[in-house]
Amino acid sequence: MIPLQLVIITFTILSLRSAYSQQYYDHTPCSSHTTNPTATYTCASAGTSCFTFIVYRANRHFSTISAISTLFQTDSQTLLSVNPNVSTPLQPLRSGHELLVPITCSCAADRFYRSYFTYIASQNTSISEIACAVYEGLVKSAALTEENHAHGNGVSAGSTLRLPLKCACLDEVSENDPVKYLVTYPFIEGDNTKKVAGKFNVAEEEIWRFNPMDPFAPPVFPNTTVLVPVRDEPLINFSIPDSDPPTLQFLPTQPVGKGGNAPELKKLYVAGSVIGTFLIAALTISCFLYMKALKKFKIERIRSLNSCSTTISCRFSAPLTRSSVNSCLSPDLLVGVKYSLRSYSIEEITTATKNFSGEMKMSGGIYRCGGEAMMMIKEMRSEKTRQVIDVHSRINHVNIVKLRGVCYSDDEDRSSCCYLVFELPFNGSLRECLKRSSGALQWHRRTQIAFDIATGLHYLHYSVAYTDQLRLSSDKIYLSSSWRAKIFVSGENMRSSGASESVDRSGGVFDFGVVLMEVIGGKEVEVDERGVGEAMRFMGAKEGGCFDQLRSLVDSSLKDEYPLAEALCLAVLAGSCVDHDPMHRPSIEDVLKILARML
Repeated sequence: MIPLQLVIITFTILSLRSAYSQQYYDHTPCSSHTTNPTATYTCASAGTSCFTFIVYRANRHFSTISAISTLFQTDSQTLLSVNPNVSTPLQPLRSGHELLVPITCSCAADRFYRSYFTYIASQNTSISEIACAVYEGLVKSAALTEENHAHGNGVSAGSTLRLPLKCACLDEVSENDPVKYLVTYPFIEGDNTKKVAGKFNVAEEEIWRFNPMDPFAPPVFPNTTVLVPVRDEPLINFSIPDSDPPTLQFLPTQPVGKGGNAPELKKLYVAGSVIGTFLIAALTISCFLYMKALKKFKIERIRSLNSCSTTISCRFSAPLTRSSVNSCLSPDLLVGVKYSLRSYSIEEITTATKNFSGEMKMSGGIYRCGGEAMMMIKEMRSEKTRQVIDVHSRINHVNIVKLRGVCYSDDEDRSSCCYLVFELPFNGSLRECLKRSSGALQWHRRTQIAFDIATGLHYLHYSVAYTDQLRLSSDKIYLSSSWRAKIFVSGENMRSSGASESVDRSGGVFDFGVVLMEVIGGKEVEVDERGVGEAMRFMGAKEGGCFDQLRSLVDSSLKDEYPLAEALCLAVLAGSCVDHDPMHRPSIEDVLKILARML
């Protein structure tokens, strides 16, 4: 049954008409050999192509237009014509000087954009050195390995490799959208989206829009790429200071000739060894003292935060108090938190929740707090709090509800309770929005919500290896003011590693399938000991045909205002995800690939 479903999914996707495709920023390391479905930019129609640009930086081994044109199989005059600040092909360029390289970007049969080049290794090297050093992250090591069917990371001298460089086109150009090109820009150490926006004279918000990022200083990483939307022929503003140029460590240094005075060299070696040993010992002692002082500084800083932190963004403001020794959260625990958490007193929490009144209470022991920024306060037992904070200290993603602060009680009656303060997305939980059936959840928003949930799960799975413990449900997914989905990671939806269940939910794919069925049908789906009993009943329908059965499955509030082919694709995908046999379910990477081509 599963191979047939996958065939149906593939056939359905190939027949869908895609709107403007979104290209997500991929933060995974360039040298990683793990395939990531968001590492390559997706496209809508195979066989199409466009003229666009990539950015390349000069370095000590490729320091002229002539050398760089050879690397990208183009002529020097073409590069000179788009880089007017360079006058001749042999003019020496300083390391880090950025150049525009014109390319042809094509949509391949697998619906991913690429620009192909060839590279001949002049010496023994590696896949990661070619991808991350020679081509500066314009191609991932995993993509280079897959394209050339390489076994291992080594590359022998004289080997010819086919390079699928990252690029993207505008799939659907709106008359009101003046963007003409999407320039592929590789980040280096010290870069950020504000600096890149200044270099190309574009608004930073435009970069966030074309590479859906968490706004306000989103984290970026070296040897990863971002798409820069430009309205005219691109020009680089060189008044913006450059970051440090990338270093190339894969090329050999000049050999040192042997001297003729062996005794003197021997004395030098002995003296160098003695001095080196002394320096290493001094450095070790210095590091030890520094780490000890740093730990003491962090503890003192956390203690000061506990006594003078700012208040919750609600309608109250009160001085903070120091915790008692019976608290479930101590400064030693908070020292381990890798990001800034606000510390609140129990008086502030009590005021914000109106003394924990039913008026402010939501489901699952959660209280809401209004004001300039909506927040929700989660009451937790001490044994769960440490786990939640540990997970959130390693999370930074636009599709995860953010943990903002923490409170630990001085009250003897509540000494075993803690309170975590989370952001509260504007539109509330997905389950509440589906129950309202107000018409706001149109079909295109539902497909985007499904993709956002899958993206968040993929991030949790590969960044913190957490999906085996997560219990995903529609009431633990929240929607922002722009209807983007965020997964709420709290103690309530964490299940014990030793807990036994009638249905294998490891990996999070089963729970995703249940949520996807609720997104399609607009109502809560029951899961019993047999899984989801009638998830795919329409596939075997004899009376009325599968499409009639499919229409009865889709939320009636949509009133047939949805593409039937897309609905079939999502329904088949949901049925595959909730298969009782975990071996028959698709991976979260397969789910992302399918959903990415529907946006």
